[in-house]
Amino acid sequence: MKFFDLLRMSISNLWKRKLRTVLTVLGVVIGITSIVVMVALGNGLKQSMLDSYSNYNSMTQIRIYSGGYYYSSSSSQDEEMRLDDTFVQQLLAMEHVEAVYPKLNFSAIAKVGQYRGYLDIYGITQEEFSTLNIPVAQGKLPDSDTELQFFYGNNVLMNFYIDRTGVSPWWENNEMPAIDLMNDPIFVIFDQDAYWNSQNGGSSEGGAPVKQPKKYLVEPCGLMAGEFGEWGNEYGQSVLCNMEALKAELKRVFKKNPIPGQPTRKNGKPYNELFYSEMVVQVDDMENVTALTNMISDMGYNANSSVEWIQQQMDSMNMIQAVLGAIGAVAMLVAAISITNTMMMSIYERTKEIGVMKVLGCDIRNIQGLFLMEAGFIGFIGGVVGVGFSFLLSLAINGLVAGSDATANMGITGAICRIPLWLSPLAILFAVVIGMIAGFIPSLRAMRLSPLAAIRNE
Repeated sequence: MKFFDLLRMSISNLWKRKLRTVLTVLGVVIGITSIVVMVALGNGLKQSMLDSYSNYNSMTQIRIYSGGYYYSSSSSQDEEMRLDDTFVQQLLAMEHVEAVYPKLNFSAIAKVGQYRGYLDIYGITQEEFSTLNIPVAQGKLPDSDTELQFFYGNNVLMNFYIDRTGVSPWWENNEMPAIDLMNDPIFVIFDQDAYWNSQNGGSSEGGAPVKQPKKYLVEPCGLMAGEFGEWGNEYGQSVLCNMEALKAELKRVFKKNPIPGQPTRKNGKPYNELFYSEMVVQVDDMENVTALTNMISDMGYNANSSVEWIQQQMDSMNMIQAVLGAIGAVAMLVAAISITNTMMMSIYERTKEIGVMKVLGCDIRNIQGLFLMEAGFIGFIGGVVGVGFSFLLSLAINGLVAGSDATANMGITGAICRIPLWLSPLAILFAVVIGMIAGFIPSLRAMRLSPLAAIRNE
């Protein structure tokens, strides 16, 4: 008997018992819908978490901070590992390293009108500026490596307070200070030690009172987009500028004196070069981040990445997804039992038909294939309808939870229920296989049925 003959007979037999077939298919629909939606929920939570992490940190980046030490056997003491241009070249020579972005961090005092505040300044290379995707509300990002220009974060004004009273408008009253960062003249004091010594009546080594350090007027070049008090960008409370311009300005301000935050020689004199505060290493693939992080740490540097922590979170989300899928599989198990029951009832009702087929010389494998095909067809129809219903249910769930406070508090962004492309065909195939497995035992009974006993049965 040909395949299409078996298929036609299977459809005909199922159509004769429409109500029973529909009820059995309905069980498969519920089972497949449960599995697809549960897996889609787990996938949505996992993808939402990945999207949330990618907004703050690249998962293919390693951060290296200054202050690491390495034990030297030659000097029998720990040597401080400094971040300099030589180390940048060493990193670039490593396998899987695509780029290295050094940063120079410096803290200064700012005065504008009645306010005084602190500026957390980051000198960044022009190459890294092109990768940060910083939203700009006014002006532009720094683009000059000779003239010092400040790009202010949207929350920089949180660091300002009224000079006379010491009251912070933001931290005390949740209000924004009356400062226009783009138009008001902002004077920057780089030498904080000299400033505070002059304010507190400090004296120099010769006994003379410490003079107030010079104030510098630094031109603003831009302002970061975002509401005041809105979090989301790691540089929201910082001031960004060009790396080379900041280096030149610090050398001009401090001349041959030590620069705060920079190491000095044993005699107290500063080094000719400025050392970086941190570096960001861009890796070609997330799979190589952990190995490179360990390699850099073994060299004595303070290196870390978010990959290990993210991987732990992903493992937890995979476990949740597996549990949700198992819950849906319970419904599919009930549907499989229903298919088995339907096929057993069909055999009892068609005993004479089976006997006639055997007497006429029909191959017993064809008889078994007929019942397996009927069971598989039930699974196929249930799978297709179940997948379609899953998409509708997924859209309804996403519509209900979109923008809700509960999902926002959990850090969930975007759709909470996401059906991956591979899930739909796999769910249909799974339904067909389960249907055929459920119909296997009834098909064996049909194949082993005695033809004479089958004919006498009716």
